Amino acid sequence: MRARRAALAVVSAAVLLVAGCGSAAGNPADASATGGVRLYGVDGNMANSLGAALKTPGAISGMVGTTPLTQLSEDFKQRLLATDPSLTFFEYSGEAYDAVMITALAVMAAHSVDPPTVARYINGVTELVPGGVECDTVKDCLDAMAAGKPVAYRGVTVRSGFTDAGEPSTTSYGTLHFGSNDKIDDGKTEFVSAGDNSAASTAPPPPAAGTKSHEALKLGILLSKTGDLASFCPPIFAGAHLAIKELNELGGVLGHPVTSEDADDGTDPAKASLAMDKLVAGGASIIIGPATSGESAALIPKAVAGGRLLFSPSATSAALTKADDHGLFFRTAPSDSYQSQALADVVMRGGARRVYIIARADSYGTGLRDGFTDDLVKAGIRKQDIGNLTYKDGQKDFSEIVRSAKSFGPDSIVIIGYEESSKVIQALMDGGVQFNH
Repeated sequence: MRARRAALAVVSAAVLLVAGCGSAAGNPADASATGGVRLYGVDGNMANSLGAALKTPGAISGMVGTTPLTQLSEDFKQRLLATDPSLTFFEYSGEAYDAVMITALAVMAAHSVDPPTVARYINGVTELVPGGVECDTVKDCLDAMAAGKPVAYRGVTVRSGFTDAGEPSTTSYGTLHFGSNDKIDDGKTEFVSAGDNSAASTAPPPPAAGTKSHEALKLGILLSKTGDLASFCPPIFAGAHLAIKELNELGGVLGHPVTSEDADDGTDPAKASLAMDKLVAGGASIIIGPATSGESAALIPKAVAGGRLLFSPSATSAALTKADDHGLFFRTAPSDSYQSQALADVVMRGGARRVYIIARADSYGTGLRDGFTDDLVKAGIRKQDIGNLTYKDGQKDFSEIVRSAKSFGPDSIVIIGYEESSKVIQALMDGGVQFNH
């Protein structure tokens, strides 16, 4: 774990050392003396829709949080906007685009759309081997493959080889800031790298297959149109749709156009399972999705039983790295083992000495909470100065959380959740918690 975090650790070491020494003093900080409690978020809630859901103007001005984020080129953004002109943010769009492109390259290398067969080639098309070619576009990769050369795809967000677990070995995080209008202030966004190239798989990729399949590739795009992540998924859908469009402009895959069918996972494992069944029944051989870690954990056994391939662009739970997926689950989103340290870095830079964590009671929320807690302790925060409570999906009453948070007396509150985080924040404000703006 430490080796895989080397790049982020180098960037953060000096900051954490200074902040950590301060936090060892013992007495909790007086939040009122500094103008209120500092508020922090994570990738699940750091989006403009969070501010739009709050009834108090300026409610989250000054809120800071982390999200996996790569500096996207203006060209890529314009191509996304041509796909969906309504987009106002682009989080996880690059991850979705890369998931489709990596899948297409693996299909080409496997000469098959059979999911278990394609799965054997996923890591390999990201791995640079002797005599291989690093390619920044799928066209360059396809040209190299046509010339008989192995490829290592380097796309919008995937900039190094996948690990043996089928996930990025390196990534980039953005530190986001809400401005006075309750929208992300892009001018304040900071970027930091995480991970280590040495974690990339060194297993030799299988040789290119012989006889080509005559079947066409149909993808199921399984993301949230309803539920707690509904407002976060338009750019993810757009990234997948853009990749499919550009593949078809290059002639498709295995001599056929790539087709797709969208489905709503409902930000709910049970709904996602039903939606996956419909996609498979409709001929989708490979699923781009689901959106969340909880859904991914629930669908992996179904994928294994049915011999289907899942490729999530946005599931981040660290537990998925060790899931019993029989090599059929992949993701372009980085593990939260990276985000927990990035988040601890941000909170420590804010001067935290006493931190209260409010998290969703699911694999995403509790997993990130636990990793974040460990990293706070490593940075110098005492365990007794870290409090937490969880809430269930669909919970309406947050009074217990408000009472507990106020009683704990934190100088910093971290909310790990999705769109429902606005309800938690509103309840805290209604209960008398004053945030630092």
